[in-house]
Amino acid sequence: MSHPTSEPELQNETPPFDPTKPSVPISYPIKTLEELESRSYFESFHYPFNKASVALQSGSSSLPNRRRLLVCHDMSGGYLDDKWIQGGTNPNSYSIWHWYLIDVFVYFSHNLVTLPPPCWTNTAHRHGVKVLGTFITEWDEGRVISDKLLSTNESAHMYAERLTELAVALGFDGWLINMEVKLDSGQIPNMKEFVNHLNQTMHSSVPGSLVIWYDSVTIHGKLDWQDQLNEMNKPFFDVCDGIFVNYTWKENYPRLSAAVAGDRKFDVYMGVDVFGRNTYGGGQWNTNVALDVIKKGETSAAIFAPGWVYETQQRPNFQTAQSRWWDLVAKSWGILRNYPKVLPFYSNFDQGHGYHFSVDGAEISNDPWCNISCQGFQPLLELVDSPTPDSIQTLVDVKEASYSGGGNITFKGTLEDNAFTTKLFHGELPLGDLPVHITYSVKSEGDSQLGISLQFSSTMNNSMSILLASEEINQFSSKFSKVITTRQLEKPGNATGWVIQEGSIALNGYTLTEIHALCYRSKPKFNEQEPAHSPVKYFAVLGHITIKNSEKNSVFPPSSSWLVEGQFIKWTSSFQGSKTLSVKINWKLIDGTDIVFPNYNIYVKKLAKQVVGDHVGTLEEVQEYLGTSHVEAFYISDLAIPSETSSLKFVVQVCAADGTCQELDDSPTFSIDAKAIASARHGSVVEYLLVQQLLIVPEESLATAAKVAPPISG
Repeated sequence: MSHPTSEPELQNETPPFDPTKPSVPISYPIKTLEELESRSYFESFHYPFNKASVALQSGSSSLPNRRRLLVCHDMSGGYLDDKWIQGGTNPNSYSIWHWYLIDVFVYFSHNLVTLPPPCWTNTAHRHGVKVLGTFITEWDEGRVISDKLLSTNESAHMYAERLTELAVALGFDGWLINMEVKLDSGQIPNMKEFVNHLNQTMHSSVPGSLVIWYDSVTIHGKLDWQDQLNEMNKPFFDVCDGIFVNYTWKENYPRLSAAVAGDRKFDVYMGVDVFGRNTYGGGQWNTNVALDVIKKGETSAAIFAPGWVYETQQRPNFQTAQSRWWDLVAKSWGILRNYPKVLPFYSNFDQGHGYHFSVDGAEISNDPWCNISCQGFQPLLELVDSPTPDSIQTLVDVKEASYSGGGNITFKGTLEDNAFTTKLFHGELPLGDLPVHITYSVKSEGDSQLGISLQFSSTMNNSMSILLASEEINQFSSKFSKVITTRQLEKPGNATGWVIQEGSIALNGYTLTEIHALCYRSKPKFNEQEPAHSPVKYFAVLGHITIKNSEKNSVFPPSSSWLVEGQFIKWTSSFQGSKTLSVKINWKLIDGTDIVFPNYNIYVKKLAKQVVGDHVGTLEEVQEYLGTSHVEAFYISDLAIPSETSSLKFVVQVCAADGTCQELDDSPTFSIDAKAIASARHGSVVEYLLVQQLLIVPEESLATAAKVAPPISG
């Protein structure tokens, strides 16, 4: 584990952070045992926002019996752009998108209890990856904490139960325990009991959860990193799910550790520090050297601080350097995860950051943003180190147009042959009796065309390849088992330039194993001559892909089915006449039905009456996208309200797992009469009592002054 040269300095926050007060939702750690014991975290305004909303895919509860890859996040102390639960403004923020190489993700910081921000849990779970928080004690303060933690058997049990409670409430999968302090030999029995009880309570509460011990303090209480599994740390290994071995090991240590672990050899995670601090092989661009040795030793690996690529600003840019570094990992370790595995399958290729945001092909915001929760399933794009003008470059280009969110796959360059193909996904999706329907969106230039090819295998070892293309393509008929001409779907009204294609396949008994994109040129029109074969410029963007059992889009509950409430309404008015509004909006289905929707897009419609001379004209409506929520709540902070605004209508657009979104006119809403609330004195702040039922209004009407409780102050 990284060892700071001095104790981390406490950051002075002005004004002091009060987690009980309404503010923009953030993720934050627990810094003291007192906070942990008191359960004060659950009284925080921020707690409901920190719940992960994506559960692990079915069948992901147990780790596979093979070598595994654990990745330990360590990025400049943690809680940076990723702490903003509703999203930040940095389009170049750090993220990971090579989830198909990872089994376990650990969120790490040098705070006592590191709680993973929900964005990491959401996207990791979407890809089938488990997420762990970190419990760490270090330095002199850590010794004081350890003395209290281990003072009695009962105290060890109590704090273990507090950690389990947090993991269950926030939806992550376990803990990395890092005791980097010297202990008295008499404390070791309670230390083992703490780990054992945490392991047992986690397993009983979260099937498939993990508790992993870090190779630090020994069974004799000495702080002495062993760099291997041996008799000095095995008693801790025996009462939990694995050990994260310190990263200064020697070449034969993986093999020796595997021998000690016996049939649990894959529960030994040999550490590799990407910064290279005395790690085997030197880390950095030689991280694969250590992985090769670990693979031969037949244990698992734990990569620490892959954010090195980002923190050290590796050239030429983060996007390219990140892909190049993870490509070394892939070539050494191999791909571990396949998807799609279940239906519906949907990906917009979003990496969780960008310069614009789109819904159904229409750009609804051109503001830079970041939110890892928005990551879609990530494609397996082959890295081309030095693309030439005479080839097709394939990349996620966040500055190009997006059909949904802020991602895409862009294909650009020169088409040398009749076609160019590249793998997007490596699947494991059994097909049943029902046909599957594949929908995808394309935006292209000139005669550039884009098709989707799919590879299938059967239990009888038969294979089949099917191409979906927008027109009949005779030149490819010999290369595929079948070519299906797609039908063009009616596109949404604002989806300028996008073409949506749909095709159906029925192959009962087969399994979808691969999805590829095929770049080709459209055939000449009837009166056009076929040009002589020569390289041509090519440009196309793939906006999304959906695979599901039904042709129909998701059916959403009508707006009247929802209960939408406002809380913590605060209105600020200045002497200059400008106003701001802060409010928390909650929503739920009135009948209590527990339908899970992956996300909600939040808008505000500001209505103002146009005044021409002495006459009041028609209502003018200005719509603004505010953000995306992955829980059934959203906090709006200091929303600027023009003085002429008469009312505000907040719209909650419900989105389904297949990528479809409810029409805005059919979406649940919450309205506020701006004129009535804004009657406070200039230069004052007015806070309104929470009267949820009185603030609920039918979607066709606006709240009135009588529906708002009187101010507390002002």
